[in-house]
Amino acid sequence: MGKETKRTDVNELGEFGLIDHLTSSHQPMHPSTLKGIGDDAAVLDYGGKPIVVSTDMLLEGIHFDMMYTPLKHLGYKSVVVNLSDICAMNAIPRQITVSIAISNRFSVEALEELYEGIYTACRNYNVDLIGGDTNSSKKGLVISVTALGTADKQKITYRSGARPGDILCVTGDLGASYLGLQILEREKQIWQSNPGVQPDLEKQTYLIGRQLKPEARTDMIVAFENAGFTPTSMIDISDGLASEVKHLCKESKVGALVEEGLVPIKDEAQLMALKFKLDPITCALSGGEDYELLFTAAEKDLPIVRTLPGISIIGEIKPREEGVQLKTVNEKFHPITAQGWQHGKGE
Repeated sequence: MGKETKRTDVNELGEFGLIDHLTSSHQPMHPSTLKGIGDDAAVLDYGGKPIVVSTDMLLEGIHFDMMYTPLKHLGYKSVVVNLSDICAMNAIPRQITVSIAISNRFSVEALEELYEGIYTACRNYNVDLIGGDTNSSKKGLVISVTALGTADKQKITYRSGARPGDILCVTGDLGASYLGLQILEREKQIWQSNPGVQPDLEKQTYLIGRQLKPEARTDMIVAFENAGFTPTSMIDISDGLASEVKHLCKESKVGALVEEGLVPIKDEAQLMALKFKLDPITCALSGGEDYELLFTAAEKDLPIVRTLPGISIIGEIKPREEGVQLKTVNEKFHPITAQGWQHGKGE
């Protein structure tokens, strides 16, 4: 009898454990690779300004649902989520490539709609579409976008630069995208039970918009530059605040304290969370797809940070041994945990 091959379910590792497991043994071989796997984007230097590169894939049925996602919005969002990764490196996006795999249920007219959204994002963010690939798919739609950007070498910001005593900051507000998704999912289920019912989106334009048409925070990168400020570390919030704080702390080898009462959540999101019988802070911590920027700043830069619009100071970086904790409004401390997606569940 041959030796039985070991089979490990990917859910035993979780998303982040799986990435570490598959990539930890690979070391860059070229000096032009300043940063490889392990940040929001890779950083390459061939002389002159470094190039920042990120790629992401969106799959129908996992990352988007065609029942409530207009193709134009989908094209726009597929670009934005990649540009957000470039912003997270304190860089400005310049170019993208787009590759798609399509099934035979998509017409030329449908793809024109998709690309109208892609080109709208290109115009809004001043980026060029420079190539890609088109292929066939047995089932559904797959979109893969690669984004490229540039930044001065000394201003590129990694996840690994946070130090104890730094302040922890976030742009914009959190949890709205997740709650927009809850509205869309609820209306989908109602429609599936009774196709004659018209959807009721409750005039929640902001929440729905945060889910279907997010924006990358290139404006904040410009604001940082104009203010003469460089974060000590940064990451974009795609998987929820809890996940991103954990990423920053892991790469920087530090701990953190997040204060619940300081996490920015819009009134519309607060009210909708309560309507869905959800805790608003849980939506902000675990919801994801906000595409805001989580960053740290040295204490000496606090006066500058306070002059920047739309920034919330939500906590502080602590020594590693203090862990990553949430201080509730009731003055209680809880460890922050984050799992990421589970294989086959589309989370």
